[in-house]
Amino acid sequence: MTAPILITGAGQRIGLAFAKACLEQGQPVIVTYRSYRPAVDALQKAGADCIHADFATNEGIDAFVETLKTKTDRLRAIIHNASDWMPESDESDTAEVMNAMMQIHAMTPYRLNLACRGLLENGDSVTDIIHMTDYVVEKGSAKHIAYAASKAAMANLTLSFSRLLAPRVKVNSVAPSLIMFNEGDGDAYREKTLKKSLMGIEPGVGVAVAALHFLLNNPYLTGRTIALDGGRHLA
Repeated sequence: MTAPILITGAGQRIGLAFAKACLEQGQPVIVTYRSYRPAVDALQKAGADCIHADFATNEGIDAFVETLKTKTDRLRAIIHNASDWMPESDESDTAEVMNAMMQIHAMTPYRLNLACRGLLENGDSVTDIIHMTDYVVEKGSAKHIAYAASKAAMANLTLSFSRLLAPRVKVNSVAPSLIMFNEGDGDAYREKTLKKSLMGIEPGVGVAVAALHFLLNNPYLTGRTIALDGGRHLA
């Protein structure tokens, strides 16, 4: 039986799109979600194993790992897509903001990678870990300092785990910039944001799905980051 791919934070956007793409290809998936959305029911009906998980605490991580190991004894891949986006503000407790961002973007993949090593190595085929980082790792962010720092920590985990787990497990990252706008984004914001990249388009989740499939199917790529930003670094 084909080993499933674990996709964290698959209730919307890239995680949801990739889960659907895998299921359409007959690839089993186990997905996590923090907040219920109707898409979770749709994934369940399509054959996904959907697990509610709260990675905001170490106890939540431990509980999820315990549940996961009752579902499967091996994994084809882990896609670390779960994320949060907390800005600094005059009203925010900066320690809480940093702790929350580091918990979800660094502590969670760190602990899951270690806890699931046996599931990834339980077979003859090479498996994968993919961290979904962010374009801000390159430039930082004046409004989302803790977020940017935590995504940079995640990017560094890619380097360390690729060294630790090779050659049995490939470990790579995808660093998106604009993929799709949110509902409620105004015309002025959209126009300003599109001008930040050379390509000048809202590409949609398909480009991220294609990048993930590329990494999973390439046997000679590890410890690297795919910059999915439309040439934003040159704009």
